[in-house]
Amino acid sequence: MADTEEIKKRWRKGIRRRRREAAALSQQADQNIDRLLLRRFDRLLSVRRFVLLWVALFILLIFSSVLQFRALSNYYQALQPIPGGLYNEGLVGTFSNANPLYASGTADSAISRLVFSGLFKYDNDNNLVGDLAKNWRVNDAKTSYTVNLKEKVSWHDGELFDADDVVFTYQSIQNIEAQSPLYASWRGIKVSIVSAYSVKFDLPGPLSPFIYSLTGGIIPKHLLSATPPEQLRSASFNTAPIGTGPFKWLSVEVVGANPAERQQRITLTAFDKYYGGPPKLEALSIVTFSDERQLTGAFAAKQVNAISGPESLPDELKNDADVRTYVTPLASSVMAFFNHSRQPLNELSVRRALISAVDKKGLPSLFEYPTRLADGPLLKDQLGYDRTLTQGGFNLEQANKLLDDAGFKIGEGGMRLKDGRPLILNLSSQDTQNYSKVSKFLQEQWARAGVKVEVNYYSGEDLQSTVIGNHDYDILLYGISIGVDPDVYAYWHSSQASLTSEGRLNLSEYKSPAADQAIGEGRTRSDPAIRAVKYQAFLRTWINDAPALALYQPNFLYITRGPVFGLERKAANSNLDRFYSVSDWMIRQKRQDTN
Repeated sequence: MADTEEIKKRWRKGIRRRRREAAALSQQADQNIDRLLLRRFDRLLSVRRFVLLWVALFILLIFSSVLQFRALSNYYQALQPIPGGLYNEGLVGTFSNANPLYASGTADSAISRLVFSGLFKYDNDNNLVGDLAKNWRVNDAKTSYTVNLKEKVSWHDGELFDADDVVFTYQSIQNIEAQSPLYASWRGIKVSIVSAYSVKFDLPGPLSPFIYSLTGGIIPKHLLSATPPEQLRSASFNTAPIGTGPFKWLSVEVVGANPAERQQRITLTAFDKYYGGPPKLEALSIVTFSDERQLTGAFAAKQVNAISGPESLPDELKNDADVRTYVTPLASSVMAFFNHSRQPLNELSVRRALISAVDKKGLPSLFEYPTRLADGPLLKDQLGYDRTLTQGGFNLEQANKLLDDAGFKIGEGGMRLKDGRPLILNLSSQDTQNYSKVSKFLQEQWARAGVKVEVNYYSGEDLQSTVIGNHDYDILLYGISIGVDPDVYAYWHSSQASLTSEGRLNLSEYKSPAADQAIGEGRTRSDPAIRAVKYQAFLRTWINDAPALALYQPNFLYITRGPVFGLERKAANSNLDRFYSVSDWMIRQKRQDTN
């Protein structure tokens, strides 16, 4: 029993010892947890705040770097034009015929210029350069011009262009049954093939400005040779044309219930195989409107990208910061033409008096944009122009004396009379903003010399068909296109005053054997120095005879929404010249490296 009791006592001591040991181990574990985990956890919280601070600083550095990169990118990156985009140009007119043998209206001519190419064209400096032509030469007698053509030029249907197309085009013009308005200009000229890519033009006599007549579009023989000449004007080809130009025909869409609201959208797509390189624009549409009000409204509503040919920037667009206005001086001259077949304008002293009575210095203030004054039948940049041979300036005293000497005396109310008849002249002008301003200006200027002028305004169509066609006016305020070459035969040679002359463009019905001789000799010489001398003789005669009052050189305005890169020109012969660079036009921009 004693042994049993001893064993139990030792067992209980062992249990107590193990409990004490377990308690000690537990206490030690608690101490280690407190020392190794809980105290370090407090430190971890401090470390987390430190890490978060560094992360925030890192994010701030990234954000600052991005801002700095964007700011510095302006120094080595800039918005630059890139290809692409659809372009819509609006104009007043109606499309009916794109064939260059017949195209005459604003819409017809625009489509024709975009679809067809000529042998020559004008660059941005208004210099004549080859288009379909590679080069050209003229013989010593100046009666034969040989034009070498570019090879591997493709028509829009994939056929290749060659000399046959050129000869077919001009022979079609020369066929009276084709009824081309260009017929009279090509009479007596022989057009023949030299080789597959060379054409020869033989003239009945020397003519220096002939090369400038080769800018008209060339039509495809393979598509039109089977069409009888008398049916060319009405051929379906004319409203779905195929040319060699930078843009090819796609479609025409007509909207509007009546003529006053009717619009036409002629859509052309870029011709990828264009010999001048694929156009930068993807497509181009010409949208026609019945009047300028509708055209301006469509532009303001952003339905079209551009307006072609307004005389000034419409008032409703003047505060639009996106609007750009491209102003190009035209190689033209606006004049007051004195009809020599009407009394008293058949009297030299009266014509000279009307010229002396006008102070032209006030003319530029009538227009929104800088405008050059004209002082004779030639423009200031043309061959033959001489600043010492210009029309006389303002001299009201001289004007009064000339009229007095002609028998027109000042009567009651300050009006001049001769044999009891008042000196009243009618002035015909187109009903446009600029022509109206100039007409009123002239009316006021001549009134100071006692000459009463009654102004009659006409629409463009009526002015052309009725007034100009019949030369039914005393004074005509009108602009004539002179061009790069100084040949002004059509406007001042006696033969062009005849009822049978083409266009009857001698608007003053001016007849002078001396002027005729000088003009004839000037246009038949090839040496520029000799030509200049001959035209100086013409200038002297013209200034002495005073057939017209030269006023100013007009501008062509092209209004766009946003810039059109590649559009600007230093000068132009007509508003259609804007399309000579159309394959380089761009309207989109992207930020790119400037290196």
